[in-house]
Amino acid sequence: MRFTTRPTLRGTFGMVSSTHWLASQSAMRILELGGNAFDASAAAGFVLHVVEPHLNGPGGEVPAIISTADDPAPRVLSGQGVAPAGATIEHYRSLGLTLVPGSGPLAATVPGAVDAWLILLRDYGTLPLSVVLEPAIEYARNGHPLVPRVADTIGTVQQLFEEHWPTSAALWLKDGRPVAGRFRNEAYAATLERLVREGTGADRVAQIEQARKAWREGFVAEAIDRFSKIPHRDSSGADHGGLITGADLAAFEATWEDPATYDWNGYTVAKTGPWGQGPGLLQSLAVLAALGEVDLDSAEGVHTTVEVMKLSYADREAWYGDGADVPLDTLLSPAYAAERAKLIGSEASLELRPGSPDGRTPILASIATGNESGDATTGEPTVSPVGETRGDTCHVDVVDRWGNMISATPSGGWLQSSPTIPELGFCLGSRAQMFWLEDGLPASLAPGKRPRTTLTPTLVLRDGEPVMACGSPGGDQQDQWQLLFLLRHLGAGTDLQEAIDAPAWHTTGFPSSFYPRAMEPGGLAVESRVGKAVQDELIRRGHVVTESDPWSLGRLCAVRKEADGVLAAAANPRGMQGYAVGR
Repeated sequence: MRFTTRPTLRGTFGMVSSTHWLASQSAMRILELGGNAFDASAAAGFVLHVVEPHLNGPGGEVPAIISTADDPAPRVLSGQGVAPAGATIEHYRSLGLTLVPGSGPLAATVPGAVDAWLILLRDYGTLPLSVVLEPAIEYARNGHPLVPRVADTIGTVQQLFEEHWPTSAALWLKDGRPVAGRFRNEAYAATLERLVREGTGADRVAQIEQARKAWREGFVAEAIDRFSKIPHRDSSGADHGGLITGADLAAFEATWEDPATYDWNGYTVAKTGPWGQGPGLLQSLAVLAALGEVDLDSAEGVHTTVEVMKLSYADREAWYGDGADVPLDTLLSPAYAAERAKLIGSEASLELRPGSPDGRTPILASIATGNESGDATTGEPTVSPVGETRGDTCHVDVVDRWGNMISATPSGGWLQSSPTIPELGFCLGSRAQMFWLEDGLPASLAPGKRPRTTLTPTLVLRDGEPVMACGSPGGDQQDQWQLLFLLRHLGAGTDLQEAIDAPAWHTTGFPSSFYPRAMEPGGLAVESRVGKAVQDELIRRGHVVTESDPWSLGRLCAVRKEADGVLAAAANPRGMQGYAVGR
């Protein structure tokens, strides 16, 4: 047995893996109370809003993929909010902007996470809303121990809070310093408590619908409408008011959709549609299938996976977007994969090389690259190329004793994305920065359109039955790290925890999804554990290698149902925050 940082947990009752131990244990509590995987994941999601406020929030979003015991066919829950009705390219251009700001009110899409969690509970949950929200209310009302990264994050934006975002300063600063230790967010506790009180229907579903109405049309929508209009400083360096209105919240509902899928190595891998980056993972698997086996412990294996990922992400830039005419069947076809595989040589490519599916000509944004920004409010709070952790998104996976399974990736609405709405205790998100302010692109800004999100949960099936849910925070790196995990676990047969613990790497050789949309041709970050000989060979092949700390890249969570019905779970040790629990 090879050493791992933690054991792969195994049992028969239920398993949870998430990016924070309090969320994992809160979900486990719901399972112990008789709830199912969907009750448990929603409880974890609301707890993550409280305990990882620098990584996600109620004003953000969540995509999820589920499979139920009654119907194992995977379904996608899109809790990705859309651009407001007033969010036109012309409006942003009239303000002198060429990019959507990476922070502030103008960067906000309609909040989608809360409505998505409530719809999940309505359609597939079993417990009353009050029971599911109890852990989050408890931690918000009576306090929880803040992880050190929260104070670090607040410290980076303290001057902004003090000079331009006073409502954020009031919540996140105390006596001129970032809050630390046991922290209470009583305004958000009151928001959740009121949602429960508003749910006065006679049955569980009616209660949830009343809470949804209070969020979408009631006191929450009214507060967002008022506050969004107030100009605040954003990453452009100017003060702007936002565009979200109460009517935008009332018009938005999270939706159920079919997934994108790809059959690989005896498994079916399910992702969101190409309104997110998820199909890029499927494209990578398809090209690797055309190339044959790779040895991930060798320089050749690292080089090959990196070059494959560059091609997939180039296609993401040229073809993916909400409502776009995405030739997904061709992009995932064996013929196209074989064509793309021929582009991979022994040297690193420094070019962005989208393909021409069905003979179509790819179109890229004219400002597909930018300069690195030192603004701590911009972009996703993710992992830098040198491995410095500025934060991350969140993730939660759950499998219960009945066979229900879910993979969900909550994000957005982090405390540094936008000023705090004081009466609600949370802020809006900044996902609109993923739109382009150019006409004619798959990811061009338009009212009512979803940004091409980086959030990308994964569900894996075998012979039509769900066997694994997994995912990772990490912005543009999410599917890169998941690819390595799938190759190791489902390809090479390593155990869950061993596959998570193994050395990781990722490329930055494509335009970032986040403001200011920077690109680093040939950029490759590798954990130092890959070894000097491998790094030297990668450099010889032309990769621009940055050595990261030995335990700095990757944030995987995973749960599994094994062939004999035993349930398993594992979680990432990097960042010393994620945990798996179960029995």
